[in-house]
Amino acid sequence: MDKSEKYYHLLKEQYGSKDKVITEIINLEAIMNLPKGTEHFLSDVHGEYEAFQHVLRNGSGNVRRKVLDCFGDKLSGREIEELISIVYYPEEVLAEKEFSNEAARRVWHLGLIRRMIELILFTSTKYTRSKVRKALDPKFAYIIEELLYRDQYESDDKGDYYQSIVDTVIKLGKVDELIASFAYTIQRLVVDHLHLVGDIYDRGPAPQKIMDTLMHYHSVDIQWGNHDVTWIGAVAGSPLCMLNVIRICARYGSLDILEDYYGINLRPLFTFSEHTYGDNPAFHPKKDPGQPDLSPEEQLQVTQIHQAVSIMQFKLESQLIHRNPDFQMENRLLLDKIRFNGDHETIELNGKTYELTNTCFQTIDRNHPDRLTEAEDRVITRLLHSFQASPELKKHTDFLMEKGHLYLVYNGNLLLHGCMPLNPDGTFKALTINGVARSGKELLDFFEKSLRESYRHPAHHDDLNTDMIWYLWTGECSSLFGKEEMTTFERYFIKDKATHKEIKNAYYQLRDDKTVCNRILTEFGLSTKDGHIINGHTPVKEKDGENPIKAGGKLIVIDGGFSKAYQSTTGIAGYTLLYNSYGMVLASHQPFCGRKIAIEKGTDIVSTKRVVEIADHRKKVRETNIGKQLEENKQELLKLLKNYDRY
Repeated sequence: MDKSEKYYHLLKEQYGSKDKVITEIINLEAIMNLPKGTEHFLSDVHGEYEAFQHVLRNGSGNVRRKVLDCFGDKLSGREIEELISIVYYPEEVLAEKEFSNEAARRVWHLGLIRRMIELILFTSTKYTRSKVRKALDPKFAYIIEELLYRDQYESDDKGDYYQSIVDTVIKLGKVDELIASFAYTIQRLVVDHLHLVGDIYDRGPAPQKIMDTLMHYHSVDIQWGNHDVTWIGAVAGSPLCMLNVIRICARYGSLDILEDYYGINLRPLFTFSEHTYGDNPAFHPKKDPGQPDLSPEEQLQVTQIHQAVSIMQFKLESQLIHRNPDFQMENRLLLDKIRFNGDHETIELNGKTYELTNTCFQTIDRNHPDRLTEAEDRVITRLLHSFQASPELKKHTDFLMEKGHLYLVYNGNLLLHGCMPLNPDGTFKALTINGVARSGKELLDFFEKSLRESYRHPAHHDDLNTDMIWYLWTGECSSLFGKEEMTTFERYFIKDKATHKEIKNAYYQLRDDKTVCNRILTEFGLSTKDGHIINGHTPVKEKDGENPIKAGGKLIVIDGGFSKAYQSTTGIAGYTLLYNSYGMVLASHQPFCGRKIAIEKGTDIVSTKRVVEIADHRKKVRETNIGKQLEENKQELLKLLKNYDRY
């Protein structure tokens, strides 16, 4: 028996009879003719957990639209806003609700339950009953199903039966839990699948909470961002990526993420930096609005750590550049260009001499500037062990590897965090490693393969695969970085802002050209007629008139600045994208004012919606990635049915 026959023999055993095979074929064909589910695209959430949670709960305005469509002509404006708030934050809103007496409470609860059931039925019309069942809270699944599908029994005498279910739930004090279960079911039904197009980590205060949420989300994929890969790299054994993670946490005053949640032991770093560095204004932590002030002692400690990890990072980066000439990053060998003249240090860049300010070069050997001291080497070794021994961090990076990719082709669209590296003439920019030049899709596949190989072998700290993770962070041909060079050193030590400029890849000038976008879509096997490129990574400066919809709708940028650090530049707080059976809609968001205000005032953060594209026909499941798999399954079952007696 060959492999094919074994497969169909097992398939026959799975179904057990011809009738069951026929039933499944009918089921698959029916599912493929349902409208496609709603996809929700987010990017660059950068640890802003509360804003991220709110956008998930409101489905980028999709929940509000469903409520209005269902009850717009039945409820008052106040009742609609109350219902929306309950769907968003059921526990908090229900806890604050006051009643004059128990009779009034019962009447209100009965009315709310009826509305929630009606809303679930309305939001589930394009799903099978089986899929709706999976969306229900197991604790209340039986009760909810009985209430949901009561219409078919309205002609009989089961009215008392349904009333007794609700009355018993109320008497047992479980009505608020039941309503909360309704709310979370509605949230789940309005979005079928979530795409997170990169940069979960860094800057904001709670990326770990975002990761926990994603791990429990019903259907999600992730396209790694440049910030995400450095966290992956730290667990994969890259000291350089690890130091960068600590540096950014120090810069944004969020070292508690490492210590309190991930259990990283920073004590050796505290001790070393305290004995080595003093205060330095260039390394003071940035403070976002609403973030609590650090005490003078805390600020000094963070400043000292910030300096320590930055200098170690510059040293290790220099070592990496020397051992990887193919990276062509020699222009970033800056430590050996420093000229020490007592307390007066200068550097020559591009033929011009600059004075260095706010320097912290205590541990730099003038004869071997990229050599670590023994103390630095010990600190790095202990830190790396702590990162790799953290079960919570490993759990999150494992999930990033399981659900993540460098890019994704999904339902006719290309999801890509940063860019496709291009030459100025629009051709694909090549990177040559060990004599092999790669560009376009082949280059991105090479990057991903290297990252996965490094993660599988975390004991190898300075092999090519691990060094490639750092290249993804800062290399000229990296699809995640998209610039000629990263000027971190200059921003710390040189006042002349002309040296801080980072020249973007030609992609960012050419991505408004439909011909270029079509060339990229073709490279990934996508249709130029209805395919799209969906990017994050670069905040759209909407206040300056920049349009996130480019090349006549072929490319959409959805990083409008969830991170508070960007909002003064962008003027908004992020874009999100919805793609349902009717087409694509882009939503822009105002800064999130906090859960408390959102509940008290019914504040939503979706400000405007723009139609990107209206489909020429209502798309069905058949036309999606899932539909293609279902069609393959159907064809296999048809073959089994035709040859049933043979197997």
